[in-house]
Amino acid sequence: MIQVGEYTFGLDDPLFIAGLIVALILLLLVVLLIVSVRRAGKSSEMAHILASQMGGLGSRVEMLSNGQQQLFGGLTSVTEAQAQQQARTLQLMEQRLSQVSESMNVNLSSSAQRTAQSLGELQQRLLTIDKAQENITKLSGDVLSLQDILSNKQTRGAFGEIQLNDIVSKALPSDAYTFQHTLTNGKRADCLIHLPNPPGPIVIDSKFPLEAYEALRNAKTDWEANEAAKFMRTSVKAHIKAISEKYILDGETADGALMFLPSEAVYAELHANFPELVREGFAARVWIVSPTTCMATLNTMRAILKDARMREQAGAIRTTLRLLHRDVELVSERVAKLNTHFGQARKDLEDINTASERAGKRAAKLDNFDFEEVTPEVETAVVPLA
Repeated sequence: MIQVGEYTFGLDDPLFIAGLIVALILLLLVVLLIVSVRRAGKSSEMAHILASQMGGLGSRVEMLSNGQQQLFGGLTSVTEAQAQQQARTLQLMEQRLSQVSESMNVNLSSSAQRTAQSLGELQQRLLTIDKAQENITKLSGDVLSLQDILSNKQTRGAFGEIQLNDIVSKALPSDAYTFQHTLTNGKRADCLIHLPNPPGPIVIDSKFPLEAYEALRNAKTDWEANEAAKFMRTSVKAHIKAISEKYILDGETADGALMFLPSEAVYAELHANFPELVREGFAARVWIVSPTTCMATLNTMRAILKDARMREQAGAIRTTLRLLHRDVELVSERVAKLNTHFGQARKDLEDINTASERAGKRAAKLDNFDFEEVTPEVETAVVPLA
């Protein structure tokens, strides 16, 4: 860039190039002039020619100067037009940037709101997930506790007894059963149902062959499956025998007992794959029940108890009906007597009404002094005067 007065020109500026050309021409003219002066002594003709050429060159320089001024004016106009165009362009760019900035602010604000809403929903879902995780953790602990309970025979027996107690207490009235009842042989039954004779009190005992069932479910080979099946048969047969010997007593209990299995899966396994065990229980008069079938059996017992109690109360009902009939007869007799009294009272009232009417008539005659019309009821002996 080159500064000339108030104007600044670049090396590729046409005005600068034109000025440089003029300067070079002037410099060339000066050189030619010097050469011409040096050669002035040689020939006057050359001086005349040079003078004429200088005149022509001066005119050309003047024309070039005029062209330079015109060019400068055009460049000035172009510069001003470019400045105005740049100003308009800057103004449009500023407006466009303002619009874009406003639109971006609106979009960012809405995006921030949506993001905040999404974060809030995400937080709620995370809280729900945390609660579900806590429930899962608690449930896992409960499952582990249940596994611990079922892994021990005593606690497993208590688990079956609790389930049996819950079913019996829901199906029967409280005076129809006894838990942990001791029989005359010293054996304690889990539950004794007080049924009338026949069939008599019946025992329900809880058994849970869990080890045999788990071994059967976890068997991987045929040998393991056969061993587990043998274990299941041995366990169930032992339970059936124990119940038959301990809880079926002549003259004290019914001629059968119930073996309660607190697992529908074990009950289904016996009926599906070990029907001979079920038949063996029938032969020993020990009926195997699950929670569902036990509830159905207890409802049947409830109907039997209801019928027996109705028969027990039949005599009392007949006695009450006889007394009620006697009371009705007494009421009928007393109503008849009262009706008689009402009839006598009605007759007395009629007589009183008749006497009252007669007395009223006589009072009316006395009030009118109507003695002539009075007829004496009794003749009096009156001696007339002469």
